[in-house]
Amino acid sequence: MKQPALTIVVPCYNEEEVLPITIDALDVLLKRMISEELISDDSKLLFVDDGSKDQTWAIIHKEGLRNDNVRGLKLAGNVGHQNALLAGLFTAKETSDCVLSIDADLQDDISVIPQFIEHFNKGCDIVYGVRKKRDCDTFFKRNTAEFFYKFMNKMGVNLVYNHADFRLMSKRALIELEKFEEVNMFLRGIVPLIGYESSSVYYDRKERLAGETKYPLKKMLYFAFDGITSFSVTPIRFVLLTGLISFFVSLLFGVYFLALKFIGNTETGWTSLITSIWLIGGLQLIGIGLIGEYIGKIYKESKKRPKYIVETDSNHLPKPLQLKNTQRAKDESYNLNLRKLPETN
Repeated sequence: MKQPALTIVVPCYNEEEVLPITIDALDVLLKRMISEELISDDSKLLFVDDGSKDQTWAIIHKEGLRNDNVRGLKLAGNVGHQNALLAGLFTAKETSDCVLSIDADLQDDISVIPQFIEHFNKGCDIVYGVRKKRDCDTFFKRNTAEFFYKFMNKMGVNLVYNHADFRLMSKRALIELEKFEEVNMFLRGIVPLIGYESSSVYYDRKERLAGETKYPLKKMLYFAFDGITSFSVTPIRFVLLTGLISFFVSLLFGVYFLALKFIGNTETGWTSLITSIWLIGGLQLIGIGLIGEYIGKIYKESKKRPKYIVETDSNHLPKPLQLKNTQRAKDESYNLNLRKLPETN
């Protein structure tokens, strides 16, 4: 059986501290899998620089000059983790049979990557890397993550529990993924929609080797809210339900206070009035804000702006020998043209 050409896509943003370690570890793994004939010798590593402000691209470029297994993709600006990942996936699919994505911090266990290939060879188009447990997370992050997955499931969004962006996709799965044209691509929810045969590989997540996390609490909350509003209209329906309940409750209280007026037991006061006004006003503002979030997404989709712009792409460069032959041909052509130039006095 022919070995598949694998590309490992690694999105990077300000990862100069951990990147040399990551490159060495993945390069050793790639060469070992090639020697064991799990993958073809056309396999490679593709590092996507998401508009980093440090020496991330310099490290990628320098490593690419000396190591033919390493390729780079430099984006013109910072477009976010998901769009940077898409840039790498769609670029890699042109020259690969399957593409595996992994974060640059190597908290995902790279030793299980051969298992991904085994599942792919058995006919799986999508293989998810799933965490066995969350012992290395803080108490807050562990519980909020579990709540997020359960909440998304209640919202009708099909997510793989404890799966992030550590996954392998076949070329035909990536072709189908490219047909999803929305600007706000929530990959954890979109990939399961493809529907091709899938499986999971379970692993233990590690501590970050160096550098700081690029997903602080603020980004995590935005990412979660973006995922909810990208896949479900349940929040809007919840606001509608709350409004209907408030309306009927207010009718009941209206009947109650009207009865008190006829009985003569009413008391003047403003506490209940102000409280009810603030309650209804707050619900209205929440509803308007939530509807505005959906309208904002429609606005972004209507503009159809590109998800990313590539500044430099070394993924499609030929082998070093081909590069030398190409340069030699250019030099010979240049010398030939010089010989054809007329002599000047």
